[in-house]
Amino acid sequence: MRPQIHHNASQRITTHHNASQFINEKLLLFSFYLVSFFSINAQESASVEDGLLSINILTPGMEYEYGLTNSTTLDLRAGSSAFAFGAGSSGKFFAIFPVFAAQYRYYYNFANRIQKDKPVKNNSANYVALSTGLQSGKPIIGNIEYSADYFGVVGPVWGLQRYYGSGFKLDLNLGAGYGFDELGDSFFSPIIGIRLGWLLSN
Repeated sequence: MRPQIHHNASQRITTHHNASQFINEKLLLFSFYLVSFFSINAQESASVEDGLLSINILTPGMEYEYGLTNSTTLDLRAGSSAFAFGAGSSGKFFAIFPVFAAQYRYYYNFANRIQKDKPVKNNSANYVALSTGLQSGKPIIGNIEYSADYFGVVGPVWGLQRYYGSGFKLDLNLGAGYGFDELGDSFFSPIIGIRLGWLLSN
């Protein structure tokens, strides 16, 4: 009985690994098609604003959005990740980790917002993007360390960005992607971005 049970367990692990690898490959393939779609379907009726520098306060950091075509931008962000904290038998633990992220964005509803008399200033529109992010396993501040020196994720997201009269910024994006780390592990990872901040210059 034991050899049979051991064989079945190994088979389940192999099947799970193959399924995870299949999902990750499909996500990367979809991301490639997404980038191709951006390049072919740039809008001509409105144009992104070039060179938006902003500060984020929810996850402190700086962000710069550079216009590439009428509808596409490269968004670069450097700052901190979400906080990690908790308590255990050895006491309290807390950490803030550095992160770098980039998104190749395609804004798809400029024309629709203009027709409805909604503002599009400072790229206030909805977008789809190819998102990448890298986070260090070593904290800027705190006493938590991951076993891997770094880990990251790449995948497609849908998002919206809004700038208001005072320069206040709201940016939300959701998606899923292929996660990896310095140890060679790979995994499925949700991508959730919520940023609040202010425009510094344009």
